[in-house]
Amino acid sequence: MDTLHGKRVLITGGGRGLGRALAQRFALAGADVIVTDLDGAAAEKVASELKTAAAYPLDVTDAANVRIVQHRILADGGPIDVLVNNAGVVFGGPFAEVPLAQHQLTIAVNLGGMLNVTHAFLPDLVTRPAAHIVNVVSASAFIPLPNGAAYAASKWGALGFCESLWEELRLLGHRHVGVTAVCPSFIDTGLFAGATPPRLTRWLTAESVADATVRGVLRGEPLVLLPRRIRRLLALGGLLPWPLWRRVVAWSGVGTSMSGWRGRPDR
Repeated sequence: MDTLHGKRVLITGGGRGLGRALAQRFALAGADVIVTDLDGAAAEKVASELKTAAAYPLDVTDAANVRIVQHRILADGGPIDVLVNNAGVVFGGPFAEVPLAQHQLTIAVNLGGMLNVTHAFLPDLVTRPAAHIVNVVSASAFIPLPNGAAYAASKWGALGFCESLWEELRLLGHRHVGVTAVCPSFIDTGLFAGATPPRLTRWLTAESVADATVRGVLRGEPLVLLPRRIRRLLALGGLLPWPLWRRVVAWSGVGTSMSGWRGRPDR
């Protein structure tokens, strides 16, 4: 995609944190932003900050609600050009001690929501001259995450979805629809409050991840991995024998990175 000027960009989970930063950065790039969030008031607030943006309440776990919103957006302004699946939740703690309902919600939002929204909007995207799908995944899609097992599972699934959808669109002749998986380490938005970034990583800002996401769309990058320095570390995962890779993972400190997680008060 050569330009975002005048493109209609839909962002899920756009009411705060990374979603809000994404809305701001896409707007700065000249896009017409559509902010959606489970919290409709938060979506409206971000839209009002951007002045030209539109806002809709959206529950990504409710396929029927997603379809209703898709029809409203289409009727109000036409098809979208870029879909940003950003909505996500995280719950930390030993797997057996975290309530099952929280594990199920993690999968429903992080993976199921991505499937629901993409399924609803993909037919619109393929009609555009150039279109793009951005799925906010996580660096945990490449590495074990103790005390965040369900979160990691949802992100491993999301990465598999990205790679499979990209290849499927190519085989179907829809090469004009790009797919980008954005895989950051811990972002300082409050969702990971109490966690400790592993070695070779650092706390990322929502703004830096949003900037990298916009660049990834414009460059057609299939993978945006942040911080960039961990590319070499994760590349070892495909080269080393499993026992040795586990030692590298232990050295990185990722095994204890979620031990102190407490999350954001509203989650």
